Parts: sequence; C-alpha cells; structure tokens
Amino acid sequence: MHHEAPIHEFLGLNFNLANVLMITVASAIVFLIAVLSTRRLAMNPTGIQNFMEWIMDFVKGIINSTMDWKDGGRFHVLGITLIMYVFVSNMLGLPFSIVIDNELWWKSPTADPVVTLTLATMVVALSHYYGVKLKGTAAYGKEFFKPFWFMFPIKIIEEFANTLTLGLRLYGNIYAGEILLSLLAASLATGVGGHLAAIVPMLAWQGFSIFVGAIQAFIFTMLTMVYLAHKVSNDH
Repeated sequence: MHHEAPIHEFLGLNFNLANVLMITVASAIVFLIAVLSTRRLAMNPTGIQNFMEWIMDFVKGIINSTMDWKDGGRFHVLGITLIMYVFVSNMLGLPFSIVIDNELWWKSPTADPVVTLTLATMVVALSHYYGVKLKGTAAYGKEFFKPFWFMFPIKIIEEFANTLTLGLRLYGNIYAGEILLSLLAASLATGVGGHLAAIVPMLAWQGFSIFVGAIQAFIFTMLTMVYLAHKVSNDH
C-alpha cells in the first residue's frame, strides 16, 4: 500500500510535511501529558500524576541498571522524555492513517527512517558531548585507543554501527507493523467475507503492535543509557 510523501521545497531544501506534522503532534501530546500530570501535585498521587511517577521510577530503574546514579542521575529527564516521546510516536499510526490525494499525512513519525536515524544521531552525539564534558577532551580521546592503539578504527566503525542499529531497529519494527495494518485494512474493503476474515487478525495485530511499540520505546531508552554509560562512567 504505497503512498507518496507530501514533499515541499523551501529555500532549496525538501521538507516532508507529514513528518513535520506528526513530530509536532507527538511533541504536543507528550507536553500535554507532562503539564496535566504536574498541574496539581499531591503527596498521595492519583490518576495521571501516579502514572507519571511510575514512569519516573521506571526510567530511574533503567538508569540504575546501566550506570551509577551519581553519573546517570543527570540523564533522568532525558530518559523520561525519550521513552514517552518514542512510545507516543509509535502509537500515532496504529488507530488509522490519513491519505489525501495519494499523499500519506497521518502516520507514526517513527515509521520513517529519517526521523529514527535523526533521533539515534542525536543520542550518539549527546553521548560524545557528555563524555568530553565530564572526562575532558584528552582523557576522552584516549578511550578510543584502549586497550590497544589499533582499536581506533574499529571503535570509529562501532560508533556508526550504533547509530544505524539504534535508528533502523526502531524504524523497521514500526514500519513493518503499519504496513501489515494497511494490508489488513484493505482486506476489510473487499466485501463481507473479507471484512469478517480480516477483523479478528486486525484487532490481534493492533494489540500486538501496542506491545511492540512499548517494547521499542523501552529498548531505545535502554540503549541510550547504555551508550551514555559507556562514555561517562569510569567503570566501563
């Protein structure tokens, strides 16, 4: 079920307006959840505040499993933001898609490799930034030559490989899920027989896609903390 992307040129650059729209929607939803969950703080949390505190504890557990809290505490807000943003982005394309003039406007932003690879690049770049900031340029640079100097090219390749695998893993899982959902949705339009045959597997795949989307948000956040731990912790 191939649809064109709404590409528009501005100042010599091509912009995918669907990506811009969906990134904005995902960001607005995460921001709204954060505002609503902290608007009326209570000592005995209930409702959405309780949910947000569970997310905070969950991310804290991820950080503690990868590095000492003294090093990783500064990344707590980053982890919360990532896991919420990636999860919301993964969910946006599940209920439906919107196609206008054969252009796909509503989808999961993480079903586009440009978005996921950009997120991965930002994460890897951030790990290098904090590595230099906390260890110093000279000490951090020496890490690329340990335990032997000839490991340098291998470690450079490793950085590119980490970026590709982090981004493409997320993209592949979400994109494949949306493709199958679109195929099942097409089966619903093939008459009563096709409708009855497709509705059960479509509901089952919707549920499985929610599970996959949650797992991928967890994996992305976990690997982010692993990469940061390798750069900032002295015991890695």
